[in-house]
Amino acid sequence: MMVLAVSIAVLIGVSLGLLGGGGSILTVPILVYVVGLEPRDGIATSLLVVGVTGAVATLSHARAGRVQFRTGFLFGASSMAGAFAGGRLAHRLPAKTLLLAFTIMMFVTAAAMMRRRAQTPETTAPQVLRGAVLARASAIGVGVGLLTGVIGAGGGFVIVPALVLVCGLPMRTAVGTSLPVIAMNSFAGFAGALSHATIPWTLALAITTASVFGSFGGTALAGRVRPQALRAGFAWFVLAMAVWMSFKQLPTSFSARLGLSVAAASPNNRSVQP
Repeated sequence: MMVLAVSIAVLIGVSLGLLGGGGSILTVPILVYVVGLEPRDGIATSLLVVGVTGAVATLSHARAGRVQFRTGFLFGASSMAGAFAGGRLAHRLPAKTLLLAFTIMMFVTAAAMMRRRAQTPETTAPQVLRGAVLARASAIGVGVGLLTGVIGAGGGFVIVPALVLVCGLPMRTAVGTSLPVIAMNSFAGFAGALSHATIPWTLALAITTASVFGSFGGTALAGRVRPQALRAGFAWFVLAMAVWMSFKQLPTSFSARLGLSVAAASPNNRSVQP
């Protein structure tokens, strides 16, 4: 399982480097269902993995001129407070509630990615973050932070549209600028969750290392792959993961009855009547 988890972790980095999001969508299911961590521990560990990967990917995008650091830090500062509060709140919620919230977030993410969104032209001038624009960005940042801290997801695929629509950043610049915000959110959420979560440090280091290497590939691919095709393919993958997680959360008795029903319907299992 360890080898499988580390192998899949490469996709976490590819997603963050290429899309500016999707890291936790992959990390939490890997840690909970492949490795077998408790949901609270899996969410906390995913925040560490995504935070480190996002920070490293920021440097790669910055070298390509795709990061607006002032906008990212101003947006991220407000979201850090929400992420820390969300991390402190997560341990008060039942594990099943956390997984249900995460699964719902996966369905919402898949639906949002499948919708065709008008992209801001690359020549659009960024909005100046002051007055009403700063207030809207700060409010969205706090909400994104809370979501990140509580369920360990909702960062990049919420931040990127906000940076495009509220801050007026071009799409590719929004992807790069989302990475320092994701890193700030994740570290703040991890700090809030650290007091009540058990982190498997050896596993976390292995998955983080694989994810960081994947981020180099994702950053290199940025700008070369058609965003529409990539978004559609990843959306279907997220949808499949959400369906699988929904099935895993069904009551054991229901799953058993479903399995028995399927077995009974099989021609090989029908008894011969005299």
